[in-house]
Amino acid sequence: MHRVIVPVDFSETSLNAARYTAQMLAGKDNALAVLYHNYESHDDHDVSLNYQESLKKEFLKAGVKAVQTESEMGGDLIENISRLAHTIRASLIVMGITGKSAIRAAMFGSNTLKLIDRNLYPVMIIPPDAKYKGIKNVAFASDFKNVEESTPAVLLDSVLDLFKPQLHIFHVNKDISVSESAEVVGQKALFEQMFKKYDTRFHFLIKNDFYSAVDSFIKDYEIDVMITIPKHQSNSMSLFKTTHTKRLAYHSHIPILAAHE
Repeated sequence: MHRVIVPVDFSETSLNAARYTAQMLAGKDNALAVLYHNYESHDDHDVSLNYQESLKKEFLKAGVKAVQTESEMGGDLIENISRLAHTIRASLIVMGITGKSAIRAAMFGSNTLKLIDRNLYPVMIIPPDAKYKGIKNVAFASDFKNVEESTPAVLLDSVLDLFKPQLHIFHVNKDISVSESAEVVGQKALFEQMFKKYDTRFHFLIKNDFYSAVDSFIKDYEIDVMITIPKHQSNSMSLFKTTHTKRLAYHSHIPILAAHE
């Protein structure tokens, strides 16, 4: 059973992410949606419960087969969600995010990024303008180095197994010959073994700017979800460190799936 945690504070940001998740899980017999709310005081309990029950009914009406609610008062939101994810062995946490210009006023959005920094479970970030159209094509940017050590294949598989998409693994480089190097050929073989359950395609993009290359790739291949693997900040030379994930999160119009190495 794939357990998907959907934290909600009933803001537009979180409700948009919740409704995206409802459509994403609709009709899936092997998925459980867990609606989580962290309320501030005893006075908020009844109102919180009513909101959660209303959202639960919305999920069931959308076709989600199994839905449960979890709530608790106080504590640190990130620690609370992380503890719940560990307790129920979650496959995925889904949260919304607002645009960068509004981030100071959007506590929920900033907590999404904190969760990525501190949580070991995959987190899917839903942009405010994202509309669910199915998950058929998933893209994964890789530097094709130390693939076995740096790719959380088990965590990613727990999410990909829900949708069984075509997986597009791509690399952006200025050098046309990079795809032919012995190292890259070896790393490709490792990727193929890791994700042998999926139709996996490899792409080598020749472009100076990584982000414009990503934008073009998403449009050209009709990508539905973009995977990024935040690396520890100690690995300061890595393009795929947490700051890279944050920039993608703020500018992307499709969901970003972040899973730590």
